[in-house]
Amino acid sequence: MTDPRPVYTRATAQTAALIRTVRPEQLTGPTPCTEYDVRTLLSHVVGGTHRLAVLGEGGDGLAVRMFADDVKDDDWPQAYEEARTRALAAWASDESMAATVREPWGEVLGRDALSSYVIEIVAHTWDLSEGLGRPLELDPEPAEFALAAARAGLPDGPREGLPFDAARPAPEGADAYGQLAAWLGREPLS
Repeated sequence: MTDPRPVYTRATAQTAALIRTVRPEQLTGPTPCTEYDVRTLLSHVVGGTHRLAVLGEGGDGLAVRMFADDVKDDDWPQAYEEARTRALAAWASDESMAATVREPWGEVLGRDALSSYVIEIVAHTWDLSEGLGRPLELDPEPAEFALAAARAGLPDGPREGLPFDAARPAPEGADAYGQLAAWLGREPLS
């Protein structure tokens, strides 16, 4: 299996750049992740990145809330960069990749946990990009990795107890992000 660390680094750099484009009036706008507006999605991205950092540090990631509730509206770029930097440091060693960590669906190797977080951050980057009106061109490499990992790790049918809806058909001509979104049960906003 490919080492997910370089693609996670690349994916999170892209997410950080996208978060820097958020304007205050966009925070209450919708996203394809229908239960989240832009602000709630940012909270989830920062919270999930904190959870990933704790996992990589050998802690109980499940004890970390998947939302960051104490971030002021203009502090999202800094909050994400701090969480991202911590997560990258936590997963830098080969030992963290070989360690067993506990996820909501069971115990997995660190390498597999990080791969699942690549899927998570790439999917939410697409969600955020859609919610913001696609302000940046997205790098296809993280989406290609995430799509392959999602197809290998998520069933095509019902996904009871998993964080993604059942797969939908991808729109004709969809790029890797559009295919990933469809595999995760999402639809574009427009």
